[in-house]
Amino acid sequence: MTSTSTNYQSTWAKPQYPFSPSTSYSSSSSKSISMKNQARKGKIYSALLTFPKQTNPNQTIPTKHSQTQRQPTTTPNWNLFQKAAAKALDIVESTLVSRELQNPLPKTADPRVQISGNFAPVTEQPVKHNLPVIGEIPDCINGVYVRNGANPLFEPVAGHHLFDGDGMVHAVTIENGSVSYSCRFTETQRLVQERELGRPVFPKAIGELHGHSGIARLMLFYGRGLFGLVDHSHGTGVANAGLVYFNNRLLAMSEDDVPYQVQVLPSGDLQTVGRYDFDEQLKSTMIAHPKIDPVSGELFALSYDVVQKPYLKSFKFSKDGKKSTDVEIPLDVPTMMHDFAITENYVVIPDQQVVFKLQEMIKGGSPVIYDKNKKSRFGILHKNAKNSDNIIWVESPETFCFHLWNAWEEPETDEVVVIGSCMTPPDSIFNECSENLKCVLSEIRLNLKTGESTKCQIISSSEQVNLEAGMVNRNKLGRKTKYAYLAIAEPWPKVSGFAKVDLLTGEVQKLMYGDNRYGGEPLFLPRNVNSEREDDGYILAFCHDEKTWKSELQIVNAMTLELEATIKLPSRNSRHDREGSQKWYANLQVSSLLFSDTFKIKLTLSKRDQQTLHLIGVLTDFLLCERNR
Repeated sequence: MTSTSTNYQSTWAKPQYPFSPSTSYSSSSSKSISMKNQARKGKIYSALLTFPKQTNPNQTIPTKHSQTQRQPTTTPNWNLFQKAAAKALDIVESTLVSRELQNPLPKTADPRVQISGNFAPVTEQPVKHNLPVIGEIPDCINGVYVRNGANPLFEPVAGHHLFDGDGMVHAVTIENGSVSYSCRFTETQRLVQERELGRPVFPKAIGELHGHSGIARLMLFYGRGLFGLVDHSHGTGVANAGLVYFNNRLLAMSEDDVPYQVQVLPSGDLQTVGRYDFDEQLKSTMIAHPKIDPVSGELFALSYDVVQKPYLKSFKFSKDGKKSTDVEIPLDVPTMMHDFAITENYVVIPDQQVVFKLQEMIKGGSPVIYDKNKKSRFGILHKNAKNSDNIIWVESPETFCFHLWNAWEEPETDEVVVIGSCMTPPDSIFNECSENLKCVLSEIRLNLKTGESTKCQIISSSEQVNLEAGMVNRNKLGRKTKYAYLAIAEPWPKVSGFAKVDLLTGEVQKLMYGDNRYGGEPLFLPRNVNSEREDDGYILAFCHDEKTWKSELQIVNAMTLELEATIKLPSRNSRHDREGSQKWYANLQVSSLLFSDTFKIKLTLSKRDQQTLHLIGVLTDFLLCERNR
């Protein structure tokens, strides 16, 4: 089991029969969700999923999910011209990769750094039952802990970032003390096509799209699309960053596409239903961390565009899935907006200093940059707004929060209070820098009358640790909360434990996993929705031992931070798996595509096709000469 990163999410739920789950009790790699018997409450972020009983308990997972299907089983049905174009474009890519690997990759794009050790990929696991349990699982925990995160199907041929991998959902089903586990790739359009071709062909947004080589990769990709070798008309997303259980559907998300619906079958196995556009209501991408109001049951979301205006849109769905009209948010430049917050009456939008500038690729740089001349600010938009005319902007200098944990209103001072982890350097996740990354849990106060803001760190300097990836009690989302449960991201990006932080006093309680043991995002599961204590519940988190290469799910009492139970997981429990992942990276330097230096083909083509093929040949000859220089 890989540890979760800042991009992972989990949830908790009860077993679902052929019926799409929703985000309540489950865990995911970029995000975890837990699903419990709380359908009336809608989503409980990082909680248990509760599924209605159905009548088909014997349904099995489709054979397309079999691990033996990871390699191509059929030859693409291409015509001779497409085969010629494919061969030529492959040669171009081989030359590009060879030239790219002549220089050291930055740490933010080096797969030996980004996805090694605890972050190395794992293979799919069919459901395994009767897992060993140490301790006693609390009686109130019955459901499915689901986790979503990046897990590349294929070995990278060049640059790769932790967030670039294919989405994989892990499910731990707990029923009356009996536990099962499975993990499956989310069958995105991207993954299905690459698996058929037997190698990665879609560009990796962070690891590959930088500098001139990034431009070349985009041209290669669209060239393959032009010849019908790949189809990007149905999205290019990886669905690896978030999970939400909404309107009886479990949705896996990344902000470069619409969500994908995933089912937890009665056996405990997982199945991808397909892309979900809310019955054709959603015409754009959707942010990976939507918010469900625990009172109204509405789901709030953003969508950003890095190419054309409007760069940002806000919208919501009623609890039965009806979409509102888009509210266009005026931004001068496309901005990285991975997360946002809601209060009882407002949507809180962070317009910060990490922006997209595609023209930087022409200069040889990354398209994701820190713009020091831009002023960070928060937009306060009413939840029922039809347009952005009355949005209130409040500046918050030098503020970049990759994640926001909660926000609420304090009418007595005309303020909106935002809780988030302020990250410096702001773009250090995407671009290599010499300065050590810091994530400071902060309270940001936005005065809606004066337009002024204040910011202070919640934890004292003597107790300061990097806190990233976590949650509050989702039954109190958008309302004033006392506690936050956050991953201790040290040494970055590994997670050595988690912290329970009193947001009012700054008091910190920590649970550390131990030497060479690292985990993921903590999920808070309320024991009872009617409990008087906000922290009356349990914390669930994956933990992996890098010495023994074994993994487990820990269940911790949230009030006392005492370990209640440990579930032993089957993933990476053998020496064979460990050696396999190590070998995976040992071969990196020779992993570029290998083709013959000569390419000749004789076929009957139209004059136009002959001219096109000739141009491809000229380009290929040029690149081969460059490679041999």
